[in-house]
Amino acid sequence: MNSATRSGYGICQLLISTSPHFHIYTFPHLHISTSSHLHIYLFPHFHIFPSTHFHIYPLTTFAPPQITTVCNMKLHNKVDKRVLKERIEKSEEPRTTISFYKYARIGNPQVFRDHLYLHWEKLDVFGRVHIATEGINAQISVPTSNLDQFKSDLDEIVFLRGVRLNFAVEDDGKSFYKLKLKVRDKILADGLNDTSFDVSNKGQHLTAKEWNSMMENGDVILVDMRNHYESEVGHFQGAMTPDVDTFRGSLNVIDELLEEYKDKNIMMYCTGGIRCEKASAWYKHRGYKNVYQLDGGIIKYAHEVQDQNLDVKYRGKNFVFDDRLGERISNEVIAHCHQCGAPCDEHTNCLNVGCNLLFIQCESCKKKMQNTCSDECKEIIQLPEEEQRARRAGIKPGRKVFKKGRSEKLAFMKPSAD
Repeated sequence: MNSATRSGYGICQLLISTSPHFHIYTFPHLHISTSSHLHIYLFPHFHIFPSTHFHIYPLTTFAPPQITTVCNMKLHNKVDKRVLKERIEKSEEPRTTISFYKYARIGNPQVFRDHLYLHWEKLDVFGRVHIATEGINAQISVPTSNLDQFKSDLDEIVFLRGVRLNFAVEDDGKSFYKLKLKVRDKILADGLNDTSFDVSNKGQHLTAKEWNSMMENGDVILVDMRNHYESEVGHFQGAMTPDVDTFRGSLNVIDELLEEYKDKNIMMYCTGGIRCEKASAWYKHRGYKNVYQLDGGIIKYAHEVQDQNLDVKYRGKNFVFDDRLGERISNEVIAHCHQCGAPCDEHTNCLNVGCNLLFIQCESCKKKMQNTCSDECKEIIQLPEEEQRARRAGIKPGRKVFKKGRSEKLAFMKPSAD
């Protein structure tokens, strides 16, 4: 690679090789005194591999060098999602669904995001990843043949070395169909001001065995930190299941529910653990003395009870935020079809794209209603695609995907807390 740089202090741009890709990154406080081929390991610790006269200065004068060679890059998917969905449905390649998160200081989330995209695209990783200055939250699918390489690459990133990977309980390899990495203000929308409390003062983590034992001893308060549409299809026996639509909205609601139990043992759980990491610290700040959280969430619990032959104290399914929409933890069905009331815990989205409502639908109603939530939507999907698009133009249906069971069109809808 030939790149010309002009020596200077302050803000500079580097053409970085991540073979076979190249990209321009902007860094403050750098001085480059010669042209060189750089291999830079990015964030949160700035490790630099073979380079010549590369220095970091805590100075902020301005004399940016110039880059003369720029290579075209593709840093996001450009293929129609319908094509990608059809491709993954037809694929017979074994894939492994994984989730992980890590709170860590990331100096430049956009740079880190691009770095991951370049490497993960080569491994054919699909999924949804949120990156912020506070860390990373990822739900992804990796070709099983590339799994060892993927884990090896993670270990090359200092703050992700040895990170816990939660493997799906039920996995058909079709959980995701494309790779989407987004830079966010936070990796989890919690609405909290992290400077107002000690986010590192978390609750005590419990293994599945410890969790079961504590439940059996009684005198505990179990709290489901998930949304109403998640707990409706599955939860721990006896848990509080707040009727909330978002994690952000749940914190104050749960605080009010727990107000009289501040001296009790509070046991909280969520899907994979990330919500409890922040919530447990928040509630300890709010004066709750004994706060515990299920280590690795429901996903890790399911694996541990199976591996250790423990009693399964979770009832029903674990809702997941990918195309599977759930994985069975126990054989018990605790929910009902929102259209006919029959026992059912299968989530689906209304086939009418302009609606897309997330709701529970049994096989009988699915056939009768053609995978729609109402007669109105059933009529709409019969129209030519052009007319459907015309009807959708300018209409904002809102976040109906997160209002599962709230629609007045559903005969057996879940009642709102309002």
